[in-house]
Amino acid sequence: MSAIEIQNFVYYHDDVELAGYIAQPSHDPRAGILIVPTIAGPSPRMHERARWLASLGYSAMVCDIYGKGLMSDLQEANRLASQLRADPQYYRARFRCALDELRRRSQLTNPQLAAIGYCMGGEAVLEMARGGEDIALVVSFHGLLATPMPAQKNTVKARILVCHGQADPLVPPEQVRNFLEEMDISGANCHMHIYTGVVHGFTDPDSDTRPFDAVQYDASADRQSKSAMLSMFDEVFE
Repeated sequence: MSAIEIQNFVYYHDDVELAGYIAQPSHDPRAGILIVPTIAGPSPRMHERARWLASLGYSAMVCDIYGKGLMSDLQEANRLASQLRADPQYYRARFRCALDELRRRSQLTNPQLAAIGYCMGGEAVLEMARGGEDIALVVSFHGLLATPMPAQKNTVKARILVCHGQADPLVPPEQVRNFLEEMDISGANCHMHIYTGVVHGFTDPDSDTRPFDAVQYDASADRQSKSAMLSMFDEVFE
């Protein structure tokens, strides 16, 4: 196995300076994976996830959301997230530039890319798919499913995997139904895994330290959703 190379760097969306982190094998990565973090922004846990994916043979880049790195003030993060979401096209462009940066910085000899995201990041990767980004796969972990710009028929190029906690109070059943109807109307190739009794934030062990009933770690859902992602990687990047 080749060594893992780590790089911290700065990239830009228009005049917004963003902090990037990439981990990749030194030779012949299998594919490029963009990791879009939670509403709090890039964290050590997201960097750890990039290194784990690199150990499996992928070029994995953690992107920034607001240009402020990791946010310790959740109220401020929510304010910035609302500003970013207010312009759906600009919101999508923020992550399109991250995909472009992954293409530039990865050691890839092939064009195969995927994007995975957590919470707000899950919402963001679904927006990439809805916008017709030319990537192979997006994976949403406890992501928000609503959108102001639903996918149009035959515009979704990426395959989609959604890993969702059935008891997530941030994603009520009506939102799930609307999402599945949207996927059906658009003709998207979408798999959805639903974990009964599981709430938001189920992939993050730190969820249990937060004073919110809406978030809780679930070891089984975390394992099963990781396994589903890796299985889809094997299928898409065979």
